[in-house]
Amino acid sequence: MSHLLRTSRLFAWLFLTGLSVAVITASGFYLYLRPGLPPVEQLLDIQLQTPLRVYSKDNRLIAEFGEKRRAPITIEQIPTIQLQAFMAAEDARFYEHFGVDIKGLMRAAVQLVSTGEIQSGGSTITMQVAKNYFLSRDRTFIRKFNEILLALQIERELDKNRIFELYLNKIYLGNRAYGIAAAAQVYYDKPVNELTLAQMAMLAGLPKAPSAYNPLANAERALIRRNWILGRMQELGYITADAYDLAVNAPLTASYNATEAEVDADYVAEMARAEMVRRFGEDAYTDGYSVTLTVESDKQQAATDALRAGLEAYDKRHGFRGPIGQLDPSELEDQKLSDLARNYPRVESLLPAIVTSVNDDGQQVLVHARGIGEAIMPFETMTWAKRYKTEDLTGPAPKKPSDVLAVGDVVYAKPQAAAAINPESGEDDEPRNTPVKVALSQVPKVEGALISLEADTGAIDALAGGYSFNQSKYNRATQAGRQPGSTFKPFLYLTALENGMTPATIYNDAPIVFEDSELETAWRPENSSGRFGGPTRLREALYRSKNLVSVRLLRDVGIRTTLDNLKQLRIPIDNMPDNLSLALGSGLITPMQLARAQAVIANGGFDVEPYLIEEIRDMNGEVIYEAPETILCDNNCDELIAEEELSEEAEIDSGTNPQDLTSEGLTDTRDETSVRIMKRLADERSVYILHSMMQDVIRRGTGRRAQALGRSDIAGKTGTTNEQRDTWFAGFNHKIATTVWVGFDQPAPLGRGEYGASTALPVWIDYMQVALKDAPPAVMPRPNGIVNVRINPETGERARPGEEGIFELFKEEEAPPLMTAEDDNGGSGDGGGNDLSRQLF
Repeated sequence: MSHLLRTSRLFAWLFLTGLSVAVITASGFYLYLRPGLPPVEQLLDIQLQTPLRVYSKDNRLIAEFGEKRRAPITIEQIPTIQLQAFMAAEDARFYEHFGVDIKGLMRAAVQLVSTGEIQSGGSTITMQVAKNYFLSRDRTFIRKFNEILLALQIERELDKNRIFELYLNKIYLGNRAYGIAAAAQVYYDKPVNELTLAQMAMLAGLPKAPSAYNPLANAERALIRRNWILGRMQELGYITADAYDLAVNAPLTASYNATEAEVDADYVAEMARAEMVRRFGEDAYTDGYSVTLTVESDKQQAATDALRAGLEAYDKRHGFRGPIGQLDPSELEDQKLSDLARNYPRVESLLPAIVTSVNDDGQQVLVHARGIGEAIMPFETMTWAKRYKTEDLTGPAPKKPSDVLAVGDVVYAKPQAAAAINPESGEDDEPRNTPVKVALSQVPKVEGALISLEADTGAIDALAGGYSFNQSKYNRATQAGRQPGSTFKPFLYLTALENGMTPATIYNDAPIVFEDSELETAWRPENSSGRFGGPTRLREALYRSKNLVSVRLLRDVGIRTTLDNLKQLRIPIDNMPDNLSLALGSGLITPMQLARAQAVIANGGFDVEPYLIEEIRDMNGEVIYEAPETILCDNNCDELIAEEELSEEAEIDSGTNPQDLTSEGLTDTRDETSVRIMKRLADERSVYILHSMMQDVIRRGTGRRAQALGRSDIAGKTGTTNEQRDTWFAGFNHKIATTVWVGFDQPAPLGRGEYGASTALPVWIDYMQVALKDAPPAVMPRPNGIVNVRINPETGERARPGEEGIFELFKEEEAPPLMTAEDDNGGSGDGGGNDLSRQLF
């Protein structure tokens, strides 16, 4: 009995000693590791990495930036059965344990010994939250001990529902989907509350091994995992036997569903991304910012479509450059056509297509198009395909399909029905009863840009910086400095109107030669038509775009006066020539700069500052930035600006500045004002008269094609540079100003017959048909001090009684004087500023 007692005492001491050593060891580890654990404040202020999302003004998704797809969701938005599916898979006793589940660890050990595999992990949901949010994924003892300690701390600081919510928003579920809401979208294109039981179980099976159990990558293993979870749910009493039978026999329905942009606006999206990174740094990609832009989805899509259509139309006018590739016809029999087609990139709506048959008798070609499969290319879609030789020369028109294509050619094709395209281009669609029809096309080499601004505020209504952002990230709208050609002339004419000239002033449209040392040689400017009109009123000279009149006008007004006025209008002059070629638009300006200057004319002469971002919200939906209100100021502007600056300073001093966001990444709070005061840059009467003159460009001048819009409130100016290297159209009404440029990235002739009216104007018309749809006429109000006077169109003088004449606009003080007796006897009046030398030379 004493031996048994001694043995019992020995075991008791050994147990106490072991327990003490374990406690001391655990305490040592705790004291060693505790300082490195995250503070309580960090646990209570956890932020999920959520991508940057960019929206149009009417809340259509334009783009999403960031590596992680995530859509945070509250636990109240998740069905209870979905929560139970995750508990069955990961932690059935989640609401019972204190962060570490001893029973769960023992069960996992038994599963490992009996089956060689752990079905339900030993880590609790709380431990996974600790690991996912705060710890590395290194498989070390120290990391595991940290995980346990942190799980205990989390359980003390947060309630169970908050922990579960953090888990369901953080877990990686494959295919860049982080969190249950993102996974439901990616795999099933549904919100969480619309998933079936089988789909819920499938998602619950992913955290253990997002790749191995992924239904898209390994359907068989995913099905086994899903059914095990359903069995576990039945075992735990979460679902009935009938529900289990129904779900376990359900087929796999997962498919890849990427978040698709609702508006084709890649150049705009990139501008917004760059601005957000400038403001917030790399956090812009992860902190869940939502950016609302000034562009409206219908206008933006119209801009993108109009520019592409215009560039394609130009490209077709100059012939077919041939196939983009050629395959040995024998390869078409031995290899899968869809694999061959994937070797060539898709460019926007243009799909690479392999010619498999050419039928001259049937007037059609059979092709295998990427993302479509077998398709028919009728000959009528190929009649444009004269063989390209130069920009001015093409071969004869094709008469049959074999004149254009041969078996094995790889070309670009445009589907005639957009619904037929498989956007992923991974597999061809199922065989169809009726093959899809496609049209022969090619990727244009010519490029272009379109910018549309709200004239009063500078808000960007739409912007397209090229044919395809994926093909070229170069944003021609903001980066391409090109010669504006005749679209510059309105600013010269505005300078003239502000310096005593009138629309009735006569200038001679006749040959002229300049010996100018700055131009290094004799300069003989010409009209684009090569013809001369003799004495011409300035109004007619503008709408007919008379180069020789513009040169003479600049000579009279003065180069320095004109450059100073450009500077007043805030048009960059650094790249403007200091010689008479300035009159023909030989300086350099970007399409955006020209659009801004046109907006100044459109709104009546007030300053304009283009902007793109309307609003920024944080991940909680709180507005952290709003574009300032724009006020057009005519009088006492400096006082208003000073008052606004004082108001902003007061808000900063009082701590109530709505733009006090420096800590969030804005570079300078003083740049973020609540009001933007725009001063007058040009005399309103001069601008009003210029409106009238530019409206004549549409009514009877080089922009007549724009009459197709059926509007009386539009004005504009075409522009074409030497050798047709740059072509433009800049047009507006009182509310919207839109500029279009077309040319090659490396300046080169566009070809004979290509002018602003034939390349840029059609793009402008296609866009403005949408931008002005249902919009009432918008014309500049007539200012005081403007009079209508009937004049003789030949002389620009006031018409005599009974003499045929036309009405012209004048400032009151510049109206032609009443005829005197001396005038009736053939005296030489000044004709409102005309003189003999100007008419002759």
